[in-house]
Amino acid sequence: MLEVPATEVAKRFSQYRQAAQREPVAVTHHSRVTEVLMSKHDYDEYMRLKSLATRAFWTHELPAETIQALGEARMDPRHDHLNDLMDE
Repeated sequence: MLEVPATEVAKRFSQYRQAAQREPVAVTHHSRVTEVLMSKHDYDEYMRLKSLATRAFWTHELPAETIQALGEARMDPRHDHLNDLMDE
């Protein structure tokens, strides 16, 4: 990934916009990456992958009916052999 100071990007934005079509361009401020320029294609792929990510919740974030449903859930009988493994 190409790293470029923000002042350089401001001076030559068109150049780095084109570079972002080939690879992400990390924009730095005081030697710290603060933004990343990327192509629309890469952004769309990022958003697609982000939508597939599993999200974890704290139990206090869940509605009461969800907690109740989890407590009442039972494993499919086809997997009873897995319970037997826990008894060994």
